[in-house]
Amino acid sequence: MKLAGLRSIKNAHNESVWAATWVAATTSRPALFLTRSLDESVKLWKSDELNLERTNTDHCLGVVAVAAHPSGVIAASASLASFVRVLDVDINASTATLEAPPSELWQMQLDPKKDPSHQIRIAARSLSCQLHGVLMGDDLLVAQCTALFSVFDVARAKFQHHLEGHFMPVCSLVYSPINPRMLFSASDDAHVHMYDAEGKSLVTAMSGHAGWVLSFDASPDGAAIATGSSDRTVMLCDLNMRAAVQTMSNHADQVWGVAFRPPGGTGVRTGRLASVSDDKSISLYDYS
Repeated sequence: MKLAGLRSIKNAHNESVWAATWVAATTSRPALFLTRSLDESVKLWKSDELNLERTNTDHCLGVVAVAAHPSGVIAASASLASFVRVLDVDINASTATLEAPPSELWQMQLDPKKDPSHQIRIAARSLSCQLHGVLMGDDLLVAQCTALFSVFDVARAKFQHHLEGHFMPVCSLVYSPINPRMLFSASDDAHVHMYDAEGKSLVTAMSGHAGWVLSFDASPDGAAIATGSSDRTVMLCDLNMRAAVQTMSNHADQVWGVAFRPPGGTGVRTGRLASVSDDKSISLYDYS
């Protein structure tokens, strides 16, 4: 497996780009890449060309979190003003505004099991309660406080168990797209861990960055993970080898977001990874 640089967009935003996500393809359009920035804007980019498709500026302070529903219909963004806005992607308009707790939300996820045409549910983490990660999957919600995981049964709103292993705060959590028991975590301790979330055990730990692991994502085929770090690099890790196999140095500052494009859509090539950085840029890679 390998990454090959396709293109980079310098000054994609006027300020640091702190996170990004892919908006899935629908029957009427291909997937879009969504970025958020301290310049108060949310931008949507064409999938392969990285041409700017549209910009949303409904927030009044820097946007620090974004999430998209798997349907590709809606997305959500949270700002330093402690508001969450729900965005209809295709008409580029906010359809709802939610007031967050008295602190900014730094990570969100839309519940994939809720039909956005009827109801949405958002899991989020806030600095006010020191939650560094929140993730929903297979009826479980995983919340992380400093270096300790707490796993909850969503339907019964009941605590299940803890997961341990990191010795510094965790910045990101991702489930394996092919094995719902496998949970990955990325930490300030420069490690990525793989857990059996139901068996309560640490499967393996991987490292390779010279700084904090600020972001990561699992490939749709379940074979790899990509990580972004304060050391300004993007790293590709082979999960069979359980080791890093490639490092990309496209960015001039720390990498706050990496995201694999979800499968689906017509007329697009498979295998794309994108990264965003404090240097205000976006980089797009071919993943094969």
